[in-house]
Amino acid sequence: MATRRVVVEGEEVLRKHAKSAGPVTPHLKEILQDMVETMREENGVGLAAPQVGIMRRMFVAQPDPGDDATVYYMIDPVITHYSEEKEWGVEGCLSVPDMVGDVERSVAIKIEATGLDGERREFDFEGFEARVMQHEYDHLDGILYTDKCRNLRSAFEEDEEDIEEDAETK
Repeated sequence: MATRRVVVEGEEVLRKHAKSAGPVTPHLKEILQDMVETMREENGVGLAAPQVGIMRRMFVAQPDPGDDATVYYMIDPVITHYSEEKEWGVEGCLSVPDMVGDVERSVAIKIEATGLDGERREFDFEGFEARVMQHEYDHLDGILYTDKCRNLRSAFEEDEEDIEEDAETK
């Protein structure tokens, strides 16, 4: 396994629509494992293939921290249902370093995808997990969270505000 370079905003590849990943091959599995390693190295919770310059419809996600947490391998995913209930939440992106913004997303989704074993299955996600999946799915269509967000700001300002709030509550 190896880490890959994360493509950053401004590079054309992030704005293109990805093509089908096709069948699960040893090469595809190797790319996905590299993506997991890269995601972890960069302290991310998800990584889409276009973010490492590969124009295929696939992403990896590990919404819960820790090496023992489930890693989701989403190959040729399709979101089949979005809940009507939505909520705003803060998002960042490895391809938009040092920035965060508020994005409205569905609270729950159903997503169908092929796994590493080549089997197609359906997943139900809620809350933060649903947010992560929607964020990564957008990358497959050339959409960045900055296209949907309000209040785009420095991630470091967010940290400073948290520190100030913590100091005030003590």
